[in-house]
Amino acid sequence: MSLQIMLVFLTFVLMVQVRDKELISKIAQRLKALREEKGLTQEQLYNDLEIHVGRIESMKVNPTVSTINSLCKYFEISLAEFFDGIH
Repeated sequence: MSLQIMLVFLTFVLMVQVRDKELISKIAQRLKALREEKGLTQEQLYNDLEIHVGRIESMKVNPTVSTINSLCKYFEISLAEFFDGIH
C-alpha cells in the first residue's frame, strides 16, 4: 500500500465521529423533557431554530456541542444545567 493511500485512509478513520449511544440517548431524553415542559412540538422548534429536533430525539444524529448550545439558549438554560439534568 502506498504512503498516499495510507494517509488518505488514516485521515478518513480520524474523521469518523465517535458515537456513545448511551449518552446520545440521555441527551435525546433530556431534550424531549425540556421541549415537553414548555409544551412545544418538534415542528415549533424547527421553525424557531431550524434544528431537526426529531432526528436528535430519535437518536438518528449525534448532536454537536454547538447544536446543544443553541437549544440551551432557546430554553434559557446553560450547558451545565442541560448536562446536570442527564442521569
